Amino acid sequence: MFTGLIFNLAAVKKVTPGKGGIELAIEKPQELHGIVEGDSIAINGVCLTVTRSGATLAFDVIPETLARSNLGTLKVGDLVNLEPSLRLGDQVGGHMVYGHVDTTTKILSKDPEGQGYRLWCAVPRGLERMIVEKGCVSLDGVSLTVAEVEARQFAVALIPETLKRTTLGRKDVGLSLNIEVDPVARYVAVQLENRARASRARRPHRG
Repeated sequence: MFTGLIFNLAAVKKVTPGKGGIELAIEKPQELHGIVEGDSIAINGVCLTVTRSGATLAFDVIPETLARSNLGTLKVGDLVNLEPSLRLGDQVGGHMVYGHVDTTTKILSKDPEGQGYRLWCAVPRGLERMIVEKGCVSLDGVSLTVAEVEARQFAVALIPETLKRTTLGRKDVGLSLNIEVDPVARYVAVQLENRARASRARRPHRG
């Protein structure tokens, strides 16, 4: 479990293809000296398990993860958002993020607004009911509030602190972001769909 508050950026050191997936190695920030093999870390919002911990942190990224995220596009030298998993007693300042990315979204525009930007992204097919104004969304692992929703697109406001601490300030139009919708919205949507399906099943058939 994560919060979507990013305090560390790390550079990709190595990307090794193999068996349909990749092994991803990133530099190990000094603040995460206590991270060991088996720990969970969110890389651009994707929950991964540490397979080796030393000067670098290594992770196995399986085909399913590559299909749903942008991790397959990473190159040596790219910066990634990094967040260790929550521990009991940690402060929850963002929103509850599982690290189970739904899919990717594309940046449509990045418009200057005040001291920051308004970032417009495409609404991925199937997530329309789960992205709502003032709801939460995770983009590349960053907890954000949805500022506006229009047909097939939504906007988030990027404040200077977010631009400084995360990779979103470096992302430009046309690039992809990992998206995870608010878990609460997901469960509500599923329950409503199940209720509607059950209601249709109870209706008498008229031939």
